[in-house]
Amino acid sequence: MERILSLINISLTRDKLVPTLEINYRESVTAADEQNVREIVQSSGFFSSDEIHIAEELVTERLQKGPESGYHFLFADFNDQTIAYSCFGPIPATLFSYDLYWIAVHDHWRGKGIGRNILEASEKAIKKLGGQRIYAETSGREQYQPTRAFYISCGYTEEAVLEDFYAPGDAKYFYVKMVK
Repeated sequence: MERILSLINISLTRDKLVPTLEINYRESVTAADEQNVREIVQSSGFFSSDEIHIAEELVTERLQKGPESGYHFLFADFNDQTIAYSCFGPIPATLFSYDLYWIAVHDHWRGKGIGRNILEASEKAIKKLGGQRIYAETSGREQYQPTRAFYISCGYTEEAVLEDFYAPGDAKYFYVKMVK
C-alpha cells in the first residue's frame, strides 16, 4: 500500500484566491518513477544527458536495494501524474548531516509553489530520520541564479563556493540549513 504523506493545497496565483491543486506526496518508489524522474529533469533544460542518467540511476538503485541504498525520495503527484520530486540521504560517516541530491519540478508546473512545498516536506522527512543539517549544492552558471535564490529564500545559507568546479567559469555552490 502506498503511503500518502500529506495533501497540500497550492494557490495558482499569489494575488487572488483561485481554486487550489490537490498535490499528494508519497515516499514509495515505483518502476514508473524511473521514467517520471527522467521526464521531470529533462523538462528543465538545465541538465546534461549524464546528469539525467544519474538522476534516473538513483531511482533504480533505490528500487534494487530499498532503504539500504541510502536514497530517500518524495514524489509530488497531481491527478496520477508525477510533477516533482526530491531525493536525499544521509551523508556517510556523519551523525546528523543529509545531502539534498535532487529537487526538481516539471517545467510545466514551475512557479506554483510546488518546489517550496516539496522542499519543506523533504526537510520534515529528514528531521524525522534524525537529520539536523541539510546540504544542497548547485551550479554557478547564470541559468542557476533562480535556483540559488530559491535556496536562500527557503532559509538556506550559502556555505561555500568552489570556483571552476564543474568547468571553467562554472562554480559549485554549497548551501546548508539546520532543521533541529
